[in-house]
Amino acid sequence: MNKPLSHGSDVDLYRNGYLVAADGSGDFPTIQAAIDAIPADCTEKYTIRIKPGTYIEKLHIEKPMVHLVGAGADQTIIMYDDYALKKFPNGELYHTFHSYTAFIGADDFTAEGLSFINSAGPGREVGQALAVYVDGDRAAFRHCRFIGHQDTIFTGPLPEQPIDRSFFGGPRDGAERRKLRQYYEDCYIEGDVDFIFGSATAVFQGCEIFAKNRLCDDAAAAEGEVNGWITAASTPEDARYGYVFIDCDLTSNAPVQSVYLGRPWRNHAKVCFLNCWMGAHVKQEGWHNWNKNDAEATVAYFEYHSAGPGAGSVMGRVPWSKILSDQEAVEYTVPVILSGEDGWQPFEGMLSFELVSSKLK
Repeated sequence: MNKPLSHGSDVDLYRNGYLVAADGSGDFPTIQAAIDAIPADCTEKYTIRIKPGTYIEKLHIEKPMVHLVGAGADQTIIMYDDYALKKFPNGELYHTFHSYTAFIGADDFTAEGLSFINSAGPGREVGQALAVYVDGDRAAFRHCRFIGHQDTIFTGPLPEQPIDRSFFGGPRDGAERRKLRQYYEDCYIEGDVDFIFGSATAVFQGCEIFAKNRLCDDAAAAEGEVNGWITAASTPEDARYGYVFIDCDLTSNAPVQSVYLGRPWRNHAKVCFLNCWMGAHVKQEGWHNWNKNDAEATVAYFEYHSAGPGAGSVMGRVPWSKILSDQEAVEYTVPVILSGEDGWQPFEGMLSFELVSSKLK
């Protein structure tokens, strides 16, 4: 087994760690090889530093306290191209939850300065194609990019039951459901249909949420065709918070008035946008019920101090959404949402990304 890094002053920065370099200059040429080398009984965080390059890998991470750090999201890229309509050798479809580029199935995972990309293509051609499937508690991402088309980020766990068939498929089908917390800071997230979806409580702070155009021309939007939906939450009924977007920019190259903020994958979906700038692509009604009239009474779709041409107003949004008051908005801060019983503070006590990444360039 390769020994943890001890190159010069690195020993002072990383008690446990490996260096990945595609050119062979590190401890491992692939990220998965470094992950596999982490001792199964490890009880401390392992830092895997990844030199610039494009790593064509399908990652599977089920060891806790893994920290992946790249040289920057524009320099260290993890990419794969599986998709829902792809078939296994036995003829069975991958479906959504086998299509991931990276599966993160353990707690206390962190990533910085990386791109996670599913390059399979548009959903109309390949179906769903996940960039990441995050199914761990206390997962945190900073300065990362997530790029796909349909279903870019899945924030586990899975809902209780599938809607359209007897199984979900994928690495967590049938597993016990847990309440999971996730944090995304200064990230770029790109997709078109339901490209942030799932059941976790997740905060997106200072992120750019880019809705990708999938319509052929502006005439299609003018005729009322929908370009996409940003969120498709399946928040458990007993969870206080679902998705919370704080100080984010909602951008797009899609036509004006063609993108919804979200629709409920399950009836108790909870989504809140606070102090977010919204481009003209956001539809004035804001939210869609996914043809589930009963969900209008159970969802929690909130906004507070939206700005920009797509910003919501009491008169413009659907009547079953809500504009928060100042007093109500106080309850939507990162500590209140994520601390839980263990007092979790994302990235607490960790080295700055600038310091860590400077050694990779």
